[in-house]
Amino acid sequence: MTERPGFDWIIPAPQAAQGCCDFLRETMAASGLRRVVIGLSGGIDSAVSAGLAVRALGAENVHGVYLPYRTSAPESLADAQAVAAKLGITSELREITPMADAFLADVPADAAVRRGNVMARCRMIVLYDVSARERALVLGTGNRTETLLGYATLHGDAAFALNPLGDLYKEEVRALARFLELPAAVLDKSPSADLWEGQTDEDELGYSYADADRVLHFMIDEGLGDAQLRSLGFSAALLADVRARVRAQAFKWLPVPYARVLDRPMPDAAWLARKD
Repeated sequence: MTERPGFDWIIPAPQAAQGCCDFLRETMAASGLRRVVIGLSGGIDSAVSAGLAVRALGAENVHGVYLPYRTSAPESLADAQAVAAKLGITSELREITPMADAFLADVPADAAVRRGNVMARCRMIVLYDVSARERALVLGTGNRTETLLGYATLHGDAAFALNPLGDLYKEEVRALARFLELPAAVLDKSPSADLWEGQTDEDELGYSYADADRVLHFMIDEGLGDAQLRSLGFSAALLADVRARVRAQAFKWLPVPYARVLDRPMPDAAWLARKD
């Protein structure tokens, strides 16, 4: 448990690690494949996801890919390489600048979000191609906080075959990073998608991930209303922003809607497991 006030609900790291590793082993066994590939950004989420995969599947079954763009911070690559070395996994460098720039030539230089989305989707194109080459599944890295706030790119970092971190808040990911004894540089750095120079997640949000975690837990997990939330010390502005983000970005994590003309059923897990 954490000793930080307001965080007594956090899943203890050993319990979280066990649950995530059980998920990885079971999902991989059902897939018929043994290996995963993961984009290593130098950030804490990809490091923890890779660390859990090594713990669950063995280092020989985890392959890291570095996917820098020409404006990516050099220390991001160095930190990603430090993670791969610490975990003992194979890795490779795949520069996305040529493929991204071929498209970005028609995107204005000041359209930072559009340009960042293109880079994120280029990275996922490469990862899925590497996964086909390696006969592996693409491992996701997004946590619950980012998912609920919509801090992900559809068909970019929000695309994956399986994700061990999807049910964990950012603070729980941080606790796992310490539990897994990942490199200090990864533990201490400011979260960033590294999509443009100087970009950090918390600067864009306007508040810390720790504050977001607490609001999301009490707002969604506990179902508290605004009056109850304000009694816990949250400002009206913070509550309004978090609620608005969750509602506005829900399309990124809700099932894709399609017309159900005759409401025909899709096969479920039980049907897929049948032997007849």
